[in-house]
Amino acid sequence: MSNGALSGLRLIEMGQLIAGPFCGQLMGDHGAEVIKVEPPKVGDAMRNWGQGIPLWFSVVGRNKKSITLNLREKEGQKIVRQLVAKADFLLENFRPGTLERWELGWDDLSAINEALIMIRVSGYGQTGPYSPRAGYGGIGEAMGGMRYIAGEPDRPPSRAGLSIGDSLAATYACLGALMALNHRHKTGKGQVVDSAIYEAVLAMMESTVPEYTVTGHIRERTGSILPKIAPSNVYPTQDGSVLVAGNQDSVWKRMATMMGMAELGDDPRYNSHVARGENQVQLDDMIGEWTKLHTSQQVLNLCEEHGVPAGNIYRAPEMLEDPHFAAREAIIERPHPTYDNFKMQNVAPKLSDTPGDVQWVGPDLGQHNEEIYGELLGMDSATRSDLEDRGII
Repeated sequence: MSNGALSGLRLIEMGQLIAGPFCGQLMGDHGAEVIKVEPPKVGDAMRNWGQGIPLWFSVVGRNKKSITLNLREKEGQKIVRQLVAKADFLLENFRPGTLERWELGWDDLSAINEALIMIRVSGYGQTGPYSPRAGYGGIGEAMGGMRYIAGEPDRPPSRAGLSIGDSLAATYACLGALMALNHRHKTGKGQVVDSAIYEAVLAMMESTVPEYTVTGHIRERTGSILPKIAPSNVYPTQDGSVLVAGNQDSVWKRMATMMGMAELGDDPRYNSHVARGENQVQLDDMIGEWTKLHTSQQVLNLCEEHGVPAGNIYRAPEMLEDPHFAAREAIIERPHPTYDNFKMQNVAPKLSDTPGDVQWVGPDLGQHNEEIYGELLGMDSATRSDLEDRGII
């Protein structure tokens, strides 16, 4: 991929599901050559995940080259070492200790290629007493503090509806890999990027820890509001609901004028951030009574006119109809070997000179065996056939 900022870099992806492969997706979107290593015949379990029809792999596997390789066999491990000698990054999300048992740990691989950057994503990190435990994104979200504060106050902790923990750990892994790449530019040497799911979630937890250590306060579940930050909520309308955020002093004054209640902009109950937070329930009730007199579009139009941040709560249909999404090509369509009308999110973020691209959807299992084994590693067809017959590739 010539138009990506990471073009010319090669990443070997040895992992499955989300926490590792989403990092590979991000890097592939921006031009890295991503060689995805999958078990022969079965592949990444993500190939079978989805809401009814398994479509997820087509997204998280996009821009990747799929090869099949049995990592549990000595001959498979030997081939990994050959790939590593020609790679910039190795990405994995096995349980810590697995690669070391296969003699594919950092000490083994860095001896082959001192410039290698090894990206390791796991539930609890590569060190510490919990390191050997199996870890999924939901557990990391719970331990990192996110699950406790998600949901309604009168119900058990909820989840966001997406695999946020896995995706956060993968995003931090990608960030760490690029930091390590910059260090390599200076020193010529690679290093290990250790991204733990629970720490990736913890990194997003704002000031929850010092709130407890300094004041003894523990944040609780608060549903759709941000406690003491008002107005910022979902408000009912004649035909649905809208999210309005007028929680800055100057924005609140504009919002009060917009509602025909300009005097509330200077009302001591609402004229400061602290005052609005103390009177959050009354303020939200009052705004809700006003929004119910209007359609959602009327509220949005008024908010735009008065400079008050507001928006609809979108699902896929609304995204596909929105002209802003279309203008920025936030959703793209790519050919799919099985399904028509295959649309998905575009590359993010957008770079002005090297924007990246989605060249193809997730590949068939082993689709690139001939290219990688034959062209990159110089393996002849007879050797490939023998390895395939014996279940190595």
